[in-house]
Amino acid sequence: MRISDMANRIQPSLTRRLFDMAQRYDNVIDFTLGDPDYETPDYVKKAGCDAIMAGKTKYAANAGIAELRQVVAARIEDETGVRYDPASEIQITVGAMEGLFLTLCCLVNPGDEIIIPSPHWVNYGHMTEILSGHPVFVEAKECDDFVVKPEAVRAAITDKTVAIIINSPNNPTGAVYDAKTIEEICKMAVEHDFAIIWDECYKSILYDGAKYTSILDFPGMKDHAVVINSCSKRYSMTGWRVGYLAGPAELVTNMPKLQENIAACVTVPSQYAAIKALSSDDTEPDRMRAGFESRRNVLVKGINDIDKLSVRSPKGTFYAMVNIQGTGMTSEEFAYALLEKEQVAVVPGITYGPACEGYVRIAFTMNEDKIEEGVRRIRRFVESL
Repeated sequence: MRISDMANRIQPSLTRRLFDMAQRYDNVIDFTLGDPDYETPDYVKKAGCDAIMAGKTKYAANAGIAELRQVVAARIEDETGVRYDPASEIQITVGAMEGLFLTLCCLVNPGDEIIIPSPHWVNYGHMTEILSGHPVFVEAKECDDFVVKPEAVRAAITDKTVAIIINSPNNPTGAVYDAKTIEEICKMAVEHDFAIIWDECYKSILYDGAKYTSILDFPGMKDHAVVINSCSKRYSMTGWRVGYLAGPAELVTNMPKLQENIAACVTVPSQYAAIKALSSDDTEPDRMRAGFESRRNVLVKGINDIDKLSVRSPKGTFYAMVNIQGTGMTSEEFAYALLEKEQVAVVPGITYGPACEGYVRIAFTMNEDKIEEGVRRIRRFVESL
């Protein structure tokens, strides 16, 4: 049979390739995927199990269970003061990933451009290309804490620009966008009439007492932004696959008909678990955040004690971009050799765009003992070069 050009063009990310390679080893320290070792809180698990036992296992509305959309709207209003209509401005999605894809489906025509600050989550570009759009990558440099310069964004705007994707806190760098930069990007969006796709999946994982700045903190942005989040990171629910988004009705009301043709609906017991998670005041997410901060500190100190390596302390997420330029190796050479010789799996920086050549990404999602062992092996590897 003939395979489409698009299917041939889209390739698996190096993140997944290194993860798959790591499974061949018995004693591997796997720093690849952003899948925390913390368990989903018991009260959330129970809500999902109770939904199953109560027979809540049938199809749901394409837009999501009405009660969950109401809970999402209430939570956003409580956090930002901005009110969304649960019926027309909230969509429940199969993780934040599908939320991003549905948003792009509603915005992108062939040839349209999406501005993507880079280093970037690789799926942003792939999704744009699947829809025959053109990703426009704008470099964010380490010396700027991996936050894109507003003037670089402005230089990338053309008459084909339909949106910019901002991920704060950022995967893969852990960068957190400051209010001044966000404000400047907001002004551009209004001036040139393009959308801001605001990916805030890591908003609950901030360090050093930082306060989160939302796109909705800026006047008028409700009409220009799509806010995308999920339960995956805050509640360690990566496998439950529940995401949600909020945006203008003219956009969001198009999504149920697309959902009907993609996934029908999000798994129903997972939606009931999400209702419990999002409506709870439990402190378990705060405990996990504190744990990640402690792990970050262990990793950063350990890496910065290794000659030829350095790492800036990430301000959020559970990722760190390690500068390996002192080794003289490319990011792929470093990652493959490290895995072969020391059974430590990291992601080559080139995965996240040319701006990250000379770096590798480490996900500090496991306990501190494993992180310390991983750092010991990395030190041994670098000293052997």
